[in-house]
Order: sequence, then C-alpha cells, then structure tokens
Amino acid sequence: MPSPPKNRPVRNIGVIAHIDAGKTTLTERILFYTGVTHKLGEVHDGEATMDYLPEEQERGITIMSAVTSCVWREAFINIIDTPGHVDFTIEVERSLRVLDGAVGVFCAVGGVQPQSETVWRQADRHKVPKLVFVNKIDRVGANFDRVLDQLRTRLGATPLVITRPFREEESFTGVIDLLEKRFLTWPDDRLGAEMVVGPIPPEAREMADAGHRQLLETLAETDDALLEAYLSDEEIPLETLKQAIRKATVNSLISPVYAGAALRNKGVQPLLDGVVDYLPAPADLPPLEAQTPQGAPVLVEPKLNAPVVGLVFKIQMMDQGRKLSFLRLYSGSLEEGEDVLNPRTNQKDKISRLFRINAGKRERVAKAVFGDLVGVMGLRSITGDTVCAPTRPVLLERIQAADPVISVAVEPETAADQGRLLETLTKMTEEDPTFKIKIDEDTGQTVISGMGELHLEVLVHRLSREFGLTPRVGKPQVVYRETITRAGQGEGLFDREVGGSNQMAKAVVAAAPLARGQGVALASQLKVSPNLPEKQLNLAQETLKGCLVSGPILGYPLLDVSLTLVSLELSENMTLEPPIRVAVAQAARAALNEGAATLMEPIMRLEITSPDEFTGEIIGDLSARLGRVEDLASHPSGGFRVISAVAPLAELFGYSTAIRSQTQGRGSFLMRFERFDAVERKK
Repeated sequence: MPSPPKNRPVRNIGVIAHIDAGKTTLTERILFYTGVTHKLGEVHDGEATMDYLPEEQERGITIMSAVTSCVWREAFINIIDTPGHVDFTIEVERSLRVLDGAVGVFCAVGGVQPQSETVWRQADRHKVPKLVFVNKIDRVGANFDRVLDQLRTRLGATPLVITRPFREEESFTGVIDLLEKRFLTWPDDRLGAEMVVGPIPPEAREMADAGHRQLLETLAETDDALLEAYLSDEEIPLETLKQAIRKATVNSLISPVYAGAALRNKGVQPLLDGVVDYLPAPADLPPLEAQTPQGAPVLVEPKLNAPVVGLVFKIQMMDQGRKLSFLRLYSGSLEEGEDVLNPRTNQKDKISRLFRINAGKRERVAKAVFGDLVGVMGLRSITGDTVCAPTRPVLLERIQAADPVISVAVEPETAADQGRLLETLTKMTEEDPTFKIKIDEDTGQTVISGMGELHLEVLVHRLSREFGLTPRVGKPQVVYRETITRAGQGEGLFDREVGGSNQMAKAVVAAAPLARGQGVALASQLKVSPNLPEKQLNLAQETLKGCLVSGPILGYPLLDVSLTLVSLELSENMTLEPPIRVAVAQAARAALNEGAATLMEPIMRLEITSPDEFTGEIIGDLSARLGRVEDLASHPSGGFRVISAVAPLAELFGYSTAIRSQTQGRGSFLMRFERFDAVERKK
C-alpha cells in the first residue's frame, strides 16, 4: 500500500459503469501498473483485489464499493471501485457524493447501456468531472465511433478524444495519441506494464491528423484565447493545450476519451496520465456549501489551516461489534485521539484510530488531511453524518438514499436467535441506507426491505456466512405507496373538558394530488388565527407530517400528495399538545378520505437483450405480466434485439428464470426502479 501523501498532488476518483463493462478489471490493471499489486487479479477467477468479499468472488460482480490508493507520476490517487448492478446503486451515490472526479467505463460493443446512463446522470447531479474509458476495443463488434455518438446523443456529453484505437488486419494493436501525435503499443509478454511509444503508422496518419484537428476544434469552443490562436493557424504549445483541457474538464464542459482493452492490458497508462493531468485536486474545488445547526449558510473552504470538516459516506461493521466509518475530509486535519463533534446528535466522539484503506486491508496512520479518504474508528455515526471541530459546528448536505421497493419476511431458525437476528439486521441497516427492517404489527413478523431480489438475497447470504444465522425467508412482497386522485378537505374537532378546563381545537386541512414523482409537500394557509404562536404552528405541521406516514387504505406511506393547514382555532390559554394533534390528524384523515385514495405500486424499467428469434415470445410474456414495450432496437453486435419496457414489480418475481427459459439461456435483462404508479388491476 502506498504511503500517505506528503506534499503530493491528490486525486479522488471513482470508476463508474454498467455491470460487466470492466470497471474492476480496469482498477486491477491500475493497481498492477502503479506497483500496488504484483499479480493481475481477474474477476472471472474470483481473485480481484477490489472484489474481496466472498459474495463478490462467487458471483463475479462488485457488490460494495471498495476504496484503494496508488501513486502515478508522484500524484497520490484515491480510487473507489463502484458496483454496476442497479440493486446496489446507493454504493455509487455515496461514492460520487465525496469524489472529485470519475472515470466512466463503456463497453465498445454495448455502448451506453442503461446503468451506465444512470451513473453518468448521478455524476452530473453531483457536478463530478469525468473522463471516459472505452473498454473492450479488442472484441468482435467493437465500434469506437458509435460509442462517441451515444455519449453525445444519450448523455449530452462533449467527448474529446485523446487516444483512438488502431486496428491492423482486424486486430487491435494499440492506440493513437491524437494530442501528442504518437502511436502507443503494449508488448504481450510484459502484461501491459511496458508502453512503447513510436511514430504513427503511415496508413493511420490521415485519420490521426483529422482527429487532432477535431480535438483542437472541440477544445477551441471552450476557450476564447485558444479559439483565436486556432483560427490564426498558430502553433499551440502542448502545455497550453493540456491546461485548456484541464480547465474545460474541471468545469464539466468536456469529457476526455481514452480507448483500450483492460483485460488485454492495453490503454491503461494514458488514462492514468489523464487522471493526473485533467481531473481536479481537492484544493482546486470551490468552497463547499454547508449550514450551521441553526440553518445559517456557511462555506467550508478546502484548505489545511481551517477547522476540520468531514462527511461519513459509508459504514462497515467489523468483528466484535466494532464499526469502521469511511470519512472524506473537506477541510483541516484529523489526528488520533482528537475530539470531534457530530452536529446532528450534538455528541462528541474521540478518534481512536485512523486507517488508510486498500480494499479489504487497512494500514494505520496517525494523521489525515483535507482531501483524504480514510477509515475511522470511534465514531457513533451513520451514513451521511458530518464530523467537525467542536468549536465550529457545521452540517454538510446528507447523502440521499432511495426508498426500498421489495420486502420479505425473515424468521429465526430458533426462538433463541430472535434477539441476535434483530441486532444483526439493525447493524446491517447502518451499513446500507437502502436496507430497512420493521416488525409487522399484525403478524409480529420481521420484515426486511431492499432495492431488488438480488439485494435481499445477498443480505440473507451474509447473515449465514458472516453471522452464523440461517433464518427462514418468506416470499418477496411488494412495497406499496398510497396517493389520492382528487382534492379533498376535512375538518377535525377536539372539544372536551381536561383537568377542569375546557380545551378546544378545531382544524381544517386540504389535501391535493401532485404529479407523479413530486413526493410530498406541506403548507399552511391560515385564514383563522394567522398569528398562531410558532410552537403551536410547528406542532400542527409536525402532526401533518406524521399523517403522511400512513395512508387511509392499508396504512402504506403516502406519495405525490400535498397537505395544507387551512385553519386552526384554539380555545384561550391552550397549553396542551393532544388537542392540537387530535384535531389536525382528524382533519387530515377526513381530507385524504375525501380525496379518493388509491394504491400505488413500484413500476420497473426493463432492458432485455435476446436473440431475434425469441423476441415475439418475450413481448407476449411481458404483455401477460401487464408490461408495456416502449422501444425495440437492434443490438450493435447483430442477431440480437434490445427490448426496453416497463412493468409492475409484482409481476416480475422470478423473471430471471423465465427469461432463461424463453431464450434457451441466451437472453439477459437488467431491471431498475422507475417510479410508483397507480395500481390498475384488482389486488
């Protein structure tokens, strides 16, 4: 493991992509070429350094984001390898929340696939600058230019091609560096560790010249001084071009593109150069917007001589109940033994240990500085908590986690295991914000909820493998929501004698439906008692918020609904809370009942790849499952169709088995949550 940075430039990057695009394979090559590892660990052999969990090694996929670090050209690079499967999208979300740059990996055959589009949008939302690595250039059906077109049309990106693949007799032999006008190859007998620089082959010079001109034209559109020099046919120094590329990349105006084949050990070193040359260092970033516990805005500046501020972006439960918190430091420094404040709980914690992380391994360090990604022990925190100096309490924006859409009931094998099962599940919810548990009030069952069948399957396997628990698992159940279909208004009244005095509270609440995807909203439009004391108004609003937790049909949470407190009348000298709560709750319930409540179910987005001859059968099966086909396209590799459809989750349990049966094992699909929508059939 490389030593901590000492006056070295730092880069914090994530590797993001669709499943099976080659993220982990690329990361393994980076670790090998930077000297962190001395053997190439392959995903298909279950030996990848970054896929260190038994579940990952058995399945050949990344499940949990893994942190590591390396050194390239004296720059210290922290890397997070993220999952590509949609069930584990929270790992991508919380990684991008704390990273300064990202490398988007795209398959040269598959192009921009559904999950790669999702993670790209996530990076856009967090304003993370991106490089692009077009992988698997060596495969049959690879088409570099098609991927560039999809980057423009599907992602709205502006690709700037730095290296372009070169084929000789249909075989991928190396890449042409369009920026420096050179040809790069990697001898097979050196596992890609040696990069040979040579002149551009004669048959590729015309293509290289055209590519260089296109690079200059694209770059000139981002820089007025560069545009003037380009139009004047001036010779632009290489260093000037690199500075312009860096500026445009950091401002997310362009995305430099590199070509290669990670599994064949080709094209990785130029990408590493791009990480160092073009992605931002922590000190390059603008001050981070935060707020005080009282809600006042404040800026957190990325500098060393400032009070410490960090964000806990991940929790990992260790043996003997210990907890390792993954922390991104945004300002100041942190040392072992130092006291820090959690402003959410207003509790102080002492940093007992600091670690630099390399996947499943940890190296103890005495100090961390702003820009570092480190492991910390001693914090009583959850994902999204801020850690700061006690003398300057600030709150950073929390990490947003999607709501779970699927549930199963779990029961302990023996009654003696009940307490341990609940304790273990509770710890697992601290690790994963998209995993929830609750006790069903009617049946007494323990119900766990997650983002998909694979998500829950992995969690149940972990119970057995890591904690020695083998619970019985029920059939999957859909997590519903409730909404209303029209506006309604209701009145609530509490009027009785309490403690020798008459207590009266009368409330009127209006409910209205919102457009799909708008969530919930609360408001006040008091026409009676407009000068209500703030304490009592807050109590009424708090009660309204609680009414959104349980709908009037089956008690599922409400969604796409607004509740407005229209009026609230109170008797004189009202001092008790219950009258206000009862009146507001009655009014809200009456308004929701008048609003013709209905159930909403999760609707999933399906992307199915199938041989042409099975397309009709798949579409027929989707129709039987109440699905709707929205697009039917030819697969780039030929002979296959890509079917884009939406269908209710309740109709899709066991779909992986069905698709294998329908396509004789040759079809595949990806499924992700799209939205909640009204149930259109009788349940």
